[in-house]
Order: sequence, then structure tokens, then C-alpha cells
Amino acid sequence: QLQLVESGGGLVQPGGSLRLSCAASGLTLSTTAIGWFRQAPGKEREGVSCISPRGTITNYVDSVKGRFTISRDNAKTTVYLQMDDLKPEDTALYYCAADWQLFRNFCALGEEAYSLWGQGTQVTVSS
Repeated sequence: QLQLVESGGGLVQPGGSLRLSCAASGLTLSTTAIGWFRQAPGKEREGVSCISPRGTITNYVDSVKGRFTISRDNAKTTVYLQMDDLKPEDTALYYCAADWQLFRNFCALGEEAYSLWGQGTQVTVSS
């Protein structure tokens, strides 16, 4: 069964850190780009970060550059999003999504490229 499961969300104070995990099952992670997206209440879903199948290309939305780091462990079929120096505006439901790329190696922050989505994990940044 093709599935993505996010974990690692929670409540954290401003300036704190969290590491989100996206565990994949039923798919070959080495030929799949993974993106992280988030949606805050009343706002549209936005792309936060993505990583190419080989892990050599990463992209970040400007608001998280220098604070978030995406990485992948294909052997463990897991992609991580390390989030440091969290701000209240990072509060959102975070999703990971998969984009199959058999002969390519890139990633995009546009959600239209992704066809498999997880259920999300809530991140709340508040004092």
C-alpha cells in the first residue's frame, strides 16, 4: 500500500526546534522527490521545502531559508525536515508529498507535481 506518514509535530516555544519525519511505504524512495508543505488556518497550502530523489537538489521557500533543513535516508525510506528557530508564523499543519521521477532528479515547491500525500502533523509555535 502506497503511504506517507508524517510525525514529529507538536507544541514548541518561539526559537525552539522540531524535526518532522515522513515515512514512506510501498514506494521506491530513491526515485521519488519529496516535498514538505504547510497550511495555516485560513491560508492556502504552501510549499516549504523539497528534496530530489538523489538528495542532491533541495529547495526552500524564502521564509524558512537558513532555519529549516531537509534531508533523506533512502535506506530508512524516511525524509526529515529539521526546523530550527521556529516562529509563531510557522504554526501550521505540515504535510509531506511524493513526486515519482524515474529518470529525473529535481524537485519543485508547487503542489501540482505531487500525487501522493500524507495526513499531516500539526506544528504549533507559541509561548
